[in-house]
Amino acid sequence: MELNKIEEFIDKQKVSFICSVDDEGFPNIKAMLTPRKRSGLKEFYFSTNTSSLRVKQFLENPKASIYFYHKGLVRYVGVMLTGNMEVLTDQESKNMIWKKGDTIFYKKGVTDPDYCVLKFTAVKGRYYCDLKTESFTV
Repeated sequence: MELNKIEEFIDKQKVSFICSVDDEGFPNIKAMLTPRKRSGLKEFYFSTNTSSLRVKQFLENPKASIYFYHKGLVRYVGVMLTGNMEVLTDQESKNMIWKKGDTIFYKKGVTDPDYCVLKFTAVKGRYYCDLKTESFTV
């Protein structure tokens, strides 16, 4: 398993999943658009609503995981990364991943107080392909 191949795989996916932990310690999974930006397999940046349940959960418990997968006709590939999620509300972070069409979700634009950035920092991962699973450190 080559880490650069995992990065290429992640870049091709159209959906990602993020997992937070609720106040009772149960995992909560949510489908998201792919990360707006990533730095290797270490840092991933997502946009979301400041008022969302996920933001509340990550502020209370930053432990998180993200997952990417592709199901073909005969082949399934999956990558899970575990680490910590930060909620960023500073303007520099918001500007960094803002896209022109985001006003659909955030009516007040890039300065909308209900717009924030989730920054995931990976610690380790697991890769699944062809009935084999490998763990790796990021």
